[in-house]
Formats: sequence, structure tokens, C-alpha cells
Amino acid sequence: MVVKDLKLQNSVLISRVYHSDYKQSFLFLQLQELYFKTLSKRKKQVMEKNGNNRKLRVCVATCNRADYSKLAPIMFGIKTEPEFFELDVVVLGSHLIDDYGNTYRMIEQDDFDINTRLHTIVRGEDEAAMVESVGLALVKLPDVLNRLKPDIMIVHGDRFDALALATSAALMNIRILHIEGGEVSGTIDDSIRHAITKLAHYHVCCTRSAEQHLISMCEDHDRILLAGCPSYDKLLSAKNKDYMSIIRMWLGDDVKSKDYIVALQHPVTTDIKHSIKMFELTLDALISFNKRTLVLFPNIDAGSKEMVRVMRKKGIEHHPNFRAVKHVPFDQFIQLVAHAGCMIGNSSCGVREVGAFGTPVINLGTRQIGRETGENVLHVRDADTQDKILQALHLQFGKQYPCSKIYGDGNAVPRILKFLKSIDLQEPLQKKFCFPPVKENISQDIDHILETLSALAVDLGGTNLRVAIVSMKGEVVKKYTQFNPKTYEERIDLILQMCVEAAAEAVKLNCRILGVGIGGGIIHQHELIHGSSFCAAELGHLVVSLDGPDCLCGSHGCIEAYASGMALQREAKKLHDEDLLLVEGMSVPKDEAVGALHLIQAAKLGNAKAQSILRTAGTALGLGVVNILHTMNPSLVILSGVLANHYIHIVKDVIRQQALPSVQDVDVVVSDLMDPALLGAASMVLDYTTRRIY
Repeated sequence: MVVKDLKLQNSVLISRVYHSDYKQSFLFLQLQELYFKTLSKRKKQVMEKNGNNRKLRVCVATCNRADYSKLAPIMFGIKTEPEFFELDVVVLGSHLIDDYGNTYRMIEQDDFDINTRLHTIVRGEDEAAMVESVGLALVKLPDVLNRLKPDIMIVHGDRFDALALATSAALMNIRILHIEGGEVSGTIDDSIRHAITKLAHYHVCCTRSAEQHLISMCEDHDRILLAGCPSYDKLLSAKNKDYMSIIRMWLGDDVKSKDYIVALQHPVTTDIKHSIKMFELTLDALISFNKRTLVLFPNIDAGSKEMVRVMRKKGIEHHPNFRAVKHVPFDQFIQLVAHAGCMIGNSSCGVREVGAFGTPVINLGTRQIGRETGENVLHVRDADTQDKILQALHLQFGKQYPCSKIYGDGNAVPRILKFLKSIDLQEPLQKKFCFPPVKENISQDIDHILETLSALAVDLGGTNLRVAIVSMKGEVVKKYTQFNPKTYEERIDLILQMCVEAAAEAVKLNCRILGVGIGGGIIHQHELIHGSSFCAAELGHLVVSLDGPDCLCGSHGCIEAYASGMALQREAKKLHDEDLLLVEGMSVPKDEAVGALHLIQAAKLGNAKAQSILRTAGTALGLGVVNILHTMNPSLVILSGVLANHYIHIVKDVIRQQALPSVQDVDVVVSDLMDPALLGAASMVLDYTTRRIY
């Protein structure tokens, strides 16, 4: 999990980027616990409404080996609670095709009764066959659903078969629970997935980003459950000490753990010709790499037959280094990828499930490019030569990455079952969409005139007070600068005056102003953290000395009292009043106020007192950074603003002298952003005020 926290205070930007699967999971569990306390109360009310003896008839429809790995844990969970649920299983799609392993048998082996088998696949080599398969499923499904009469149908993912299921259920007034909505993968699957989202009544998503996508698509937040991926319940509990017997069964007796490759590549239906060529290059690279490789047959999408022909043309099925198989049972498959030296291809499994084991993954092409990934995934978008793929193999093979829990923490199924129990069948079936508020016509007309979306940004740090009109594109349209007054009252008066002037100018420039931003705050996972009173993360007011100088906040010894532009201006003025500031080669015009830049200039010209002041200021900032390192353990600290270059070396020295050895490897860099405080303040306003509120 990559988390970014940004702090913008007095033109100094402090950022942290760190890997925190454990911390994220802990927070996730706390939030879920609170959620389900509320949900359990609702469940009791729902059970009373639905009748205590009324079981929820749940139809689970599975189309292929991939979606069954996600649906099976839910099916097992439903089966363990017969007093609440009645399970019907419908099998269709590639499950029933011999060329793809007749994978319906593994459902039977799991001791599930299959109520209905539907042959829905139209054989063909192109996209038309997929469309015809959807049509065939739409013809056959109504009779099945009329016979089963489920209360709710569970549909997974983004396959064309799933679209037929969701369409049929929606038109027949059957509630739909969609698993894994809101994700982005970079192919036609995105369109299908989002289409199913609009048909579905309830949503189970795996990541925070997916949840936000669903909310942005105007889905009802009360009907969205952030549960994690059901397959992770099995992945994180899988412990097989005899994994070597599984490896030998599929790859031969002479293969060692971490010394083989698993390859799984599918056609990309939006660019079939290119994806087949890429598969051919992949096989050539694997032959050249000369490691034992398990190659799984592709899925049933258009282009899959041609990919199989490529395999046979290159003799993969008879090559001594290769084992080509149509299907591997999921329990055995997870052991194979967990102990592989590398996985290569473009399957979602490589991006999602394999991260739980830290196995290196090479994702080829644009398929899965939009998904969230762990550190273990190396994307090779332009896999158009054998050498590029070979280079990726040399980079990844044999590495071991931290295990990632981006997609789940192993507790998805209990959450999903509780969510199912909370569904009130007496509620109206008609979906409700949470659209953002629509303005009156007059307001809309004005908005059409003022087309440039902008914010007023205010930077309080430094010698000068600055206000700027910043566009949505991050451009400073116009900037105003005034000398920073000494008192808060004078500052507020001046801010209001400058903002009124800027707002008037914005109308002339056809800018629509959304609000005023004050520099300072934390961005966590792309969201602004406000705190209980909208004053979160005043890092500039970390106290680094118990007897330090007074700070404008009313305390003393804060970083700001030492290192801010105003603090340096104060010290510069003291030196100037005592005739200790100016040195040879330096002058201050009579009409120019003494400021921080004069102090810096004096220090550069050898003024020992100015150098001492800057060293003290940098040390104060460095101690603050050390406190952050000990608290958050980030891997990156970014200093930004006009003073950053003067502080960075001192900050690094303080870290080296004061920080614990475990955090001393942090990178400290200077940002190259122009006007960072203004841009940061504006971005907060533009992000917050344009966010849809439901």
C-alpha cells in the first residue's frame, strides 16, 4: 500500500510515502467494526420485517474459473448458515467447455449442488462471437430465473457473461449484488464492469479507491460495502507444508521452489492482433530465459484460439521446459504462484492475488494497467520486443517483495454475509442515484460565462503575504503581494482586502472562484484530512525547544518561531537595527524593508551572526523532521519554498546526528515546484469544493 501524506506550512512542504499494509489493515478493521455495530442493529430490524423464518434465496452465477475463485468463499459462507440463506448455483460460460478444462467439475468437487447448467458460448474467433454469446445467455436465462425465483443474484466482475446475468436479473426485477465493482483495468472490461454497476442494486468492493469510484458514479453509499476481495480469505489462510508435492505434480520432480515461472496471458479484445504478437514474443523470451515454466491456457475472449495456435506452433506443449495446462484447481494454483520465482502475463490474478505472497510479477501490455498494485508488480506497457520482456525477467525473477494486502485482509466473507442479512426485501426495488446538487438556471448561466474554474490561494508564510488566483490546471493566473503585518488582526484585514480585490479581478478574467485556501494540511490517499476542528497537521507548530522564542500561535519554541520567513525577518531586522547585518558588498535601499532574503545574503557573504541564525533555524526544522521520522517512519521528505535550499544540508546533518539508525536512510530532497504554498492551498480548495457531496 503506497500512502502519501503532504504537509504544506509556511512554504515548507513535508511529504511521506511509505509501505504500510499492516497499519492500513488495522485502520480498516477499526472502521469496519464501527460499521458493523450499526449494521447489526439494522439487521435485527430487517429480520423482523422479512420474517424470522424467511430465508434469503441467493443465486450465485459463475461463468469461469477466475470468477469462481472469488465466488466460492462466499458460497461456502452461505452454506454454513442454512438458517439464514438458501443457495442456488447457476453455471454457464466456459465452465462447460472441454477446451477450457470443464471447470464445472471443481464446483461439484467442492460439494455444491449445481441447480442449472447453461451452455451459452458461441464458438468463434472474433468479437461477434462474444456478442452472440451474450445474446444466447439472454435468451436462456429468463426461464432459469423464473424457476429459481431468487431474492438476490450475486454477479462477479467484468466478463461479458456477467453482463448478460445482470441484464436479465435487472429486467426481471431481481436484486443484484455486484462483486468487485469500481475497479479500473484498462480494457473493454472497464465498460462492462461499470455497466453492471449501473444495473446492480448492491455493491461489494475491494479497495478504498474502488469505493470512491462507485460513489463518483452516483451509487447510493448505503448500498456499498468495502469488504476486500473474497479470494483473500483463502489466500491469507492458505498453509500447505507439502507445497513441494504440488510443484512436482505440475512441473516435474526436478523443480525447486522459487526456480520456475507461472505464465498466464489473455487476449486484449480492443487490440487482438497486437496482443497475439505480444504473446508470441513472451513465449520466445521464456524459451530464451530457459527456466521451467507452467503456461496456462488463455480465457475464452476473442483471440484466444489464435493464442493457442501460437503455443502449438512453437511446440510449447512438448517443450522440455514447459508444462501447458488448461486449468489448475485454485487451492493448488495459489501454492504454485506463492512459491514461483516470477509470474508473467496480463492476468488480474498477477496484479491482485499474487501480491499477497510477495511473488514478483511482470504485467505485459495495457491490460490491468489501471489497477492498484503492490511493489511486486513491474509494468511493461510496450512489450513489443523479445529483449524488453527478457530484461524484465532478469530484473524480477527470484526476488521477494513485501506481502501486500491492498485487496483484502482475509475477512471479506463475514462482512459480505452480514451485509446480505441487512438487505430489506420490503424496500423499493427501484435504484436511487445520488446525483450532485443541480443549480438554478440563473446560476448555471453565470457559470457558463465564468468558465475557468479557479481558487483564491493565500500564503501566510514568509516576509510577504501573497494571494493568487490559481486555475484548475495549476496555473497562477494573477498574484498579489503585500508586506506581512505583525498582528493577526492586521493580517486578517489585509487578507480580506486582497481577496476582495482578487475576486473582482477574477470576474474580469472569466474565472469562477470556489473559495479561499490557507496553506497547510495533510493529503492522505489523495484526500484532505481535516481533523475534528478542521485544523489538522499544524506541523509548523511542533515544539522543538521548551524555552524557545515566542511564536505567533501563543506558544513558544515552535518550528515556525525559528524557521519561518517571518522569524528570519525578525532576526534580520534585529541585526540591522544593531548595525550587525550589512557586510562588505551588501546594501539595503532606504525604501526597502529588511527581510529574510537579506539575512540569507549576509550569511552567504560571511556574516557569522547571520550564519548562526540560519543554522539554528535549520536545526529547529531538522528536529521537527526527526520527530516526524520517529512518529511516521516515512521514506521521503520534501522541502519546498524559497528557504528549502538553505535548510536542506542542515536538516540532513540533524537527521544523521539525532535520528535513530532505523530511520536515517530517509531521502531528503528539495521540491522544484514554483509557488508551492499557493498551488497547494488552491488544490485543497478546488478538490474539496468540487467534490460531490451526497
